[in-house]
Amino acid sequence: MSLAYWSEDKSQTSDVFQEPITKPVASQHILAPPTQPVPPPSRAIQGSRETRLPVDTMAAISKYLTAKNSSIAGGVLLLLYILKQRRRASQLNCKKGSALVQKNDKEGKKERAAVDKLFFLRIYRILRIMTPRFLCMETGYMVLIAVMLVTRTYCDVWMIQNGTMIESAIIGRSAKDFKTYLMGFLKFIPAIALVNNLLKLGINELKLRFRERLTQYLYDQYLQGYTYYKMGNLDNRISNPDQLLTQDVEKFCNSVVDLYSNLSKPLLDIGLYIFKLTSAIGAQGPTIMMAYLIISGLFLTRLRRPIAKMTVTEQRYEGEYRYVNSRLITNSEEIAFYNGNLREKQTIHSTFQKLVDHLHKFIFFRFSMGFVDSVIAKYIATGVGYLVVSRPFLDLSHPRHLHTSQSELMEDYYQSGRMLLRLSQALGRIVLAGRDMTRLSGFTSRIAELMKVLKELNAGKYERTMVTQQEKDPGSVSAKLALVPGSGRVINADHIIKFDHTPLATPNGEILIKDLSFEVMSGANVLVCGPNGCGKSSLFRVLGGLWPLFGGELTKPERGKLFYVPQRPYMTLGSLRDQVIYPDTFEEQNRKGISDQVLKEYLDNVQLGHILEREGSWDMVQDWMDVLSGGEKQRMAMARLFYHKPQFAILDECTSAVSVDVEDFIYSHCRTVGITLFTVSHRKSLWKHHKFYLHMDGRGNYEFKPITEETVEFGS
Repeated sequence: MSLAYWSEDKSQTSDVFQEPITKPVASQHILAPPTQPVPPPSRAIQGSRETRLPVDTMAAISKYLTAKNSSIAGGVLLLLYILKQRRRASQLNCKKGSALVQKNDKEGKKERAAVDKLFFLRIYRILRIMTPRFLCMETGYMVLIAVMLVTRTYCDVWMIQNGTMIESAIIGRSAKDFKTYLMGFLKFIPAIALVNNLLKLGINELKLRFRERLTQYLYDQYLQGYTYYKMGNLDNRISNPDQLLTQDVEKFCNSVVDLYSNLSKPLLDIGLYIFKLTSAIGAQGPTIMMAYLIISGLFLTRLRRPIAKMTVTEQRYEGEYRYVNSRLITNSEEIAFYNGNLREKQTIHSTFQKLVDHLHKFIFFRFSMGFVDSVIAKYIATGVGYLVVSRPFLDLSHPRHLHTSQSELMEDYYQSGRMLLRLSQALGRIVLAGRDMTRLSGFTSRIAELMKVLKELNAGKYERTMVTQQEKDPGSVSAKLALVPGSGRVINADHIIKFDHTPLATPNGEILIKDLSFEVMSGANVLVCGPNGCGKSSLFRVLGGLWPLFGGELTKPERGKLFYVPQRPYMTLGSLRDQVIYPDTFEEQNRKGISDQVLKEYLDNVQLGHILEREGSWDMVQDWMDVLSGGEKQRMAMARLFYHKPQFAILDECTSAVSVDVEDFIYSHCRTVGITLFTVSHRKSLWKHHKFYLHMDGRGNYEFKPITEETVEFGS
């Protein structure tokens, strides 16, 4: 009878309950069919006498042309072809130019992924994050899975013994024994179903809890300070953090739990079946099976080595494909104005084609390895099991079977054969688990790289391709200036902003101003002007702490007392209240003692009171990026500025879509509430609201002077 009672769980039992092709012997006397006389073979006369083959030679050759031998020969040829293709590919790679070799070496170091000491060290570090304490829910579910796996293994043994007794009762025509053992099997079904579903529950819950722990840890690091900004704008080691934080984390957690469950069950099976078989057929059989496991495992692990790197490459291409699609959504309006749909289609198709080409190679490689895995880890392992279990039965002088009846011999063989078959299949699954471990090493490499980059960014260290000033202008003074990111000193002080001999440079080392020095006290508004690319936005990024200092000293208020209002304000997901108090929450608003009536006054100050009347409630949730016009979003950002009341505010063309009269009121109100402004604008009407101007010419020069009646105002 078929014992596929675990067939619901494919990951555990895809090959567990394939019964050996063993038919119960109905009688002790087996009648063979009568032997027919074989007619003498005839010879075909083809060509001359010298080309005729003897019949016995052809028969000897045809004896080896069986389906089994043909399959083995085909597998060997396919394996040789794979090795030859890999050797040819490595030779082609060695012939490429030196620049490409350097690039590949860099990527290889970055994407190193293999089942080695480093892999186990990375897994250990990540597991400490996912299981922070010895007594936690994750540990409890791991114990539950282990207990259920042990229980399932004992259920396997019981089912083998009970199935053997049922079939023995059928062969012996004992209705009483048949009913007894069948009723025992039926009584056992609820326990089997409970164990099976408890195991599924433990596996699914453990996957979810691992993902929850790891995701929370990574986002705590990713959203610490300005790390999320630095990863995309300062550091160029990780191009698609969203891919890593979502899909890769999920795949990693699933792979870890699947590997744990897929390895635990075979290891338990091996331990139990070796104990049972040693007492049944001796220790020689299990020893042979274990030796086969070690040899085949080492061989297959060597062949599977490329899987880890191919997995890393696959995830990187998936991230790039996801990124180009998200860019299309984010910039859909600009692309539509340019009629750039065909160009974007070409970009998306080329990115997708690169992913598809890689997946084609990966699929073919997995097909090739799957063929070799099936032959070595499944079928040859089963054949070795047959050879081992047959030794005591085919040896007529074996003391175990000298005085046993045919039915006892059949029962002993059937029970031992099933156990040894299960042992061979458990060994095969362990060998195949190496394939899952190799793929897991790819995900582990990417998660470990993300954790490393997050840790270094939070420590103030980043890696980026730097601009060499000697290559740009060997004779320039800036070529002699050594730039070290983070070498400048930041001093926190209230009511003052002071640059003291600070180089203004981009994160990749391009110097915009060699030596910047000026001081602004509270109450003295500054108008920042100059051509595009002169360094206005770079100045504010350094002032806001987004970019590192390359030297000198910067004195400024601490974080929270300096507010930035961009030209395209950000509208968060949430209610109308959230748009005004962002990034505060409703609880933080209450702690500050600011009522909704005060928020209404802020909206009135920027002439947005009608929005509250139109929406009807502060708790109304809308897609505010679409609901509000460009001018309304800029005025909402100014209402947000009034709510936070910082010491200094940076206004980066943030009133370009606002009328002049509303703009005058906003600047006057900022002076009234004591907010000092750094303004980037090309409007002449704003000069009267400022005391100083900072002009950058775009060639490394600047001037910081007070605005007087003699100052020449420029702009529109």
